[in-house]
Amino acid sequence: MPKRILCGVMLALLTGCVTVGPDYKRPAIDTPAAWRVEEKEARDLVNTAWWQQFNDPVLNGLVRMALDENKDLLIATARIEEFFGRYFSTRGDQFPSAGGSADAFRQRLSEKGLTRIDGKDNPYNQYEAFLNAGWEIDFWGKFRRATEAARAELLATEEARRTVVLTLVSAVAASYVDIRALDKQLEITQRTADSRKDTLDLFQLRFQNGIISEVDLSQAESEYEDALARIPDIERAIGQTENALSVLLGRNPGAVPRGLTIDELVLPAVPAGVPSDLLDRRPDIRRAEQSLIAANARIGVAKSLYFPTISLTGAFGTVSTDLSNLFTAASRTWNFGVPLSVPLFTAGRIGGEVKAAEAGQQLAVYSYQQAIQNAFREVEDALVDRGKSGQRLEALNRQLKALRNYARLARMRYDEGYTSYLEVLDADRSLFNVELSQTTGQNVLFRSLINIYKAMGGGWIENAEQTMPAQPLMEAGFLP
Repeated sequence: MPKRILCGVMLALLTGCVTVGPDYKRPAIDTPAAWRVEEKEARDLVNTAWWQQFNDPVLNGLVRMALDENKDLLIATARIEEFFGRYFSTRGDQFPSAGGSADAFRQRLSEKGLTRIDGKDNPYNQYEAFLNAGWEIDFWGKFRRATEAARAELLATEEARRTVVLTLVSAVAASYVDIRALDKQLEITQRTADSRKDTLDLFQLRFQNGIISEVDLSQAESEYEDALARIPDIERAIGQTENALSVLLGRNPGAVPRGLTIDELVLPAVPAGVPSDLLDRRPDIRRAEQSLIAANARIGVAKSLYFPTISLTGAFGTVSTDLSNLFTAASRTWNFGVPLSVPLFTAGRIGGEVKAAEAGQQLAVYSYQQAIQNAFREVEDALVDRGKSGQRLEALNRQLKALRNYARLARMRYDEGYTSYLEVLDADRSLFNVELSQTTGQNVLFRSLINIYKAMGGGWIENAEQTMPAQPLMEAGFLP
C-alpha cells in the first residue's frame, strides 16, 4: 500500500504540477506619442556618460569618487545582498531537504514502573545514527510563486540602487555647477566692491577739496557697503554647498576642488527620446514594475493555501545498545511516509490573506501607473525648463551688454558734468544685479540639462556603474 501511494504521488509529479494564481501581464499604459515640448537639437545621447560632456576632469573625478564612496549607494548595495539571501532562502523551499543526526546515551529504567526490564541490562547504553529527508511537493505552485515574488523583490532592490546612482550623479553634477556659479558671483561681488572702494576713495578726496557734495559721498559709501554686505552671504552659500557635495562624495564636510569656471564649462547636448522609452530607461519605473510582479505572485502564494499539502518524508538509521553492533544489518531501522494535510476550517484566514494579496496587487498597479505619469511630467517639466531657461539667459546676455554700455556712458556723462551721480549709481547698480542674474541664469540652464538626463534615465546609468565594484546580481548572472 505505501508503495502504491508513493508511486501515485511520483506519477502526479511526472505529469506536471499546476500553478495557482494569475500570471503577470504588464498593465496597459496610456503613453503619449511624443513630448509636448519639441527640442530640434535633441540627440540620441541617453546611453552616454553625459557628465563628461562638461569637459571638466575635476567633475569626472568627483563623480567617480561619489560612485565609490557615497553612503546611500553603499547602503543600497548592502540591501541587495540582503534580498539576494532572501531569494535563495525562499527558492530552497522548492527542493528536498536532508539531514543527519547521531545520539549516544546511558539510561536506567525504574524496576517498579510500567516498562518491563526483564532480561535487559539496567542501566543500559544506546547508540543511534539517522539520515532523514523531507520534501513538501510544490503541487500547487506555492513555492514557485513565492520564489517568483522573491526574485522580483530582488530585482526591485537592484533598480532602487540604480535610482540612487541616477540621483547621485545628477546631484554631484548640479552641486558642482552651483559652486562654480557661486564662485563667479563671489568674484563679481568682490570686483564690484573693489571698484566701489576706489570710487569711494576718490570721492573722499573730492569731498575734502569741496568738489562734490556730502550727498554724493554718502551715496558712494552706501553702494560700497552694499557690495561688502553681499559677500558673506555668497561665501556662506559656497561653504554650505561644498559641505553638501562632500557628503555626497562620502567624506566629511570640507572644501571641494575646482576645475573649469562656469563660463568654461561646456553645455551638454539635449538627449533625444520618446515617452515609451521611459518604461525601460527609468529605474524607478522598472522598480515599480518589479514590485507589481512580486505582488501579483503573492496572490498565487495566498490561493495555494486553499489546497492540500503533500509531502514525502523518510528516515534511515541504525539503533543498537552495543556500539560494535551499530552498523550491522540487524540494527537498521527505516520509515517513509506521505503526509497529507487539508485545510477544513480556517475562520476566514486564508480568504483574508487572498483578499489582502489582491489588494496589494491593485495598489502596486496604481503605484506603477503613478510612477510612469510622474516620469512623463518630470521629462516635460525639464524640457520646458530647458527651453525657457535658454530664452531667459539669451535675454540676460543682451541686457548685460546694454547695461555695460549704459554704465560706460553714464560714467562719461558724469565726468563731463552733464548728469548727476545718481545716473552713475543707477547704471552701476543695474549692471551689478544683472551680472549676478546672468550667472544664476547660466546655472539654471546647466541644471535644466542635468534634469533632462535625470528624468529620461537611460544606459548612462550602466556606464556610471562601470567605474564601481562588480555588483552581486551581475556576478550571479541575474543581469547582463
